[in-house]
Amino acid sequence: MKSDALDGMVVFAAVAEAKNFRVAGERLGVSASAVSQALRKLEERLGVPLVHRTTRSVRLSQAGERMYASLRPALEEVQAAVAAVSESGDVPRGTVRLLVGTAADPVLTGPLLVDFLAAHPQVNLDLVVSDAVGDIVAEGYDAGIQLGEVIDRDMIAVPVTGDIRMTVVGAPSYFARHRKPRHPRDLVEHECLNWHPAAGTPAYRWEFTESGREIVVSVPSRVLSTDSAVNIRLARAGLGLAIVYEDQVRDEVARGELAPVLEKFCEPFPGYYLFYPQRRLASPALRALIEHLETTILVAEMVGVRACVAGFAPFGVALATLSSSTNFSTVMGRVFACPLRITSICTVLPTSVSATMRGSAR
Repeated sequence: MKSDALDGMVVFAAVAEAKNFRVAGERLGVSASAVSQALRKLEERLGVPLVHRTTRSVRLSQAGERMYASLRPALEEVQAAVAAVSESGDVPRGTVRLLVGTAADPVLTGPLLVDFLAAHPQVNLDLVVSDAVGDIVAEGYDAGIQLGEVIDRDMIAVPVTGDIRMTVVGAPSYFARHRKPRHPRDLVEHECLNWHPAAGTPAYRWEFTESGREIVVSVPSRVLSTDSAVNIRLARAGLGLAIVYEDQVRDEVARGELAPVLEKFCEPFPGYYLFYPQRRLASPALRALIEHLETTILVAEMVGVRACVAGFAPFGVALATLSSSTNFSTVMGRVFACPLRITSICTVLPTSVSATMRGSAR
């Protein structure tokens, strides 16, 4: 096969994914007119139209759909192989592009990625924080971090957090005007600050559990937002009730700015996972991140902690006997391949244990 035919297929795949000549050109580093010309040559060679063009949009023809379905897996393998060769060597290097759900944002500032980057100075991260549910492969991501329940079954998933929990909260000023709900069905009588992942998508139906049975409530949305942080601020102002992840409002609850309700109906559920396609060869940089996750979880299990390695409950150790060991910092530092400060270890521990561990670090 001629090289220009292969080039044309790469261009076609970029157009199929971007649905736009200009965007496809930007991804390939060429002009929109060069993309159009290469695609036209490929169509002439094949004798069939691959896309339908209008002044406003580009969409695949039936022949284009069939060709892209066959071409995409092959291109993924080629791209992964090239990346693996270019990044080969003893030291992982290159860029890992991740799509991260907005509620998993604490993962970005917790010890997980900080420790990983400290241990791998030649690896870069390209992070896109969004709740848009899409095809991570088609959109050019190496992996994603999302709730386990929304990840396709054909993906390989590695835990990033432990179990997480939703909570319904309101400000004291709101409860001064409204009676606290005692059951999820009472929410239909309240002002609710709701969420949806993107414009045009349905509002979230609030989920609860009672005696092992799921309860779903379509609440009246006084405010509908794509950003739970906005809802938290409005809840603090007394505008209504918001449902958010418990750790997003832990400080506000501790300060008395927000009060949780319906707690017995909010049970923990599996948290966030890093996921990637099983058919794609992971780059050395992505493999290094995966190994870092797996090592972190393994160490947590070894010391008897139900690990939350980032964000929602920082990674920690629960055995005071280990904390008193003179080798503790050295062993854990080697595991993470970077310096470890016990004072930054998770506060999921009893106060006495945490104090013991902090004392041993001095």
